[in-house]
Amino acid sequence: MYSQSEIQSAIDAGVVKADTITALDKHVSELRSAPVQDEENFRLITGFNDIFVAIAAIIMLVAAVGIGGAIDDALEGVFIAITAWGLAEFFTLKRRMALPSIILLIAFVGGIFSSALSLYPVNDVTIFGDDDTQYMQETSFAIASAITALMSFLHWKRFKVPITIAAGAAAIAGVIIFSILSLIGLSKNEYIILSLVLMGGLCIFAFAMRWDISDKLRETRRSDVAFWLHLLAAPMIAHPLFYFIGATGGDEITALQAFGVFGTYIIMAIIAIIIDRRAMLVSALAYVLIAMTILFNQFGAIELNVALTAFVIGSALLSLSAFWTPLRKKLVSIMPNIVKDNVPAT
Repeated sequence: MYSQSEIQSAIDAGVVKADTITALDKHVSELRSAPVQDEENFRLITGFNDIFVAIAAIIMLVAAVGIGGAIDDALEGVFIAITAWGLAEFFTLKRRMALPSIILLIAFVGGIFSSALSLYPVNDVTIFGDDDTQYMQETSFAIASAITALMSFLHWKRFKVPITIAAGAAAIAGVIIFSILSLIGLSKNEYIILSLVLMGGLCIFAFAMRWDISDKLRETRRSDVAFWLHLLAAPMIAHPLFYFIGATGGDEITALQAFGVFGTYIIMAIIAIIIDRRAMLVSALAYVLIAMTILFNQFGAIELNVALTAFVIGSALLSLSAFWTPLRKKLVSIMPNIVKDNVPAT
């Protein structure tokens, strides 16, 4: 970078014209004032070395599973967690490599959950088993989730990997949901389960917004934390909503259900645009694809149903991406001040 005095010296020496510098200053100012947060950046890889290390880490984790399983099946999760933490001491704490850090965090919490679950084994259970077996299963999952949440917190304090907060939030949601199910004894009721999942998703969404509000310019790690929380909350919200509409139940869908799917997706799209997060759109996309495919099939476009669906949805998403920023400006401009003050600038 050149200092202002060096630039002025170049102008005085006739190396560059003052008008050129003025135009350059204006251009840079416009770039800096542009809503770069609309791009929703988050760091995944910085180079091919991230992919190389990620592959090597996966191989090490697979080896840990094999070694732990050779000793005792219950030790598989323990060996995965220990290996993931050990690798994170170098590749996360010292090298700050994003993709390996994400993989190691997922392996760590998965290993912890698996090993914690093995402390309270429930043999030969199914989701819809008898009441006593079901109660034991729910309690085991609640305890395992609680241990996972605690270890996720310790991992966050040590490594500060953004996805860790989402993993901890998922574990806490698991504790609450499985504890409630064990208390009320209605785990055979899918509506009860999905209602709890929906409430958990809404709570995580609110938590994600808290992180988002703390970094509206999206310049710090808090924005990455919010991204992963939104990515977790989105399917927890989307799946119950579309299940209640009846869009997940088979090969047929009524016109009313289809309108319900599209209407819900439009509402979710508006929310996503206002808060400038695309995760909700991606999570709900599968249900829209399924609903539209079934509709085309029912109207007789059997051979082209997939192609027509892909064309319509693809065109809509590309158009949305192209006009994302002007759309945000219009939508945010009509929102009340409490919304305008808590979402990224347009």
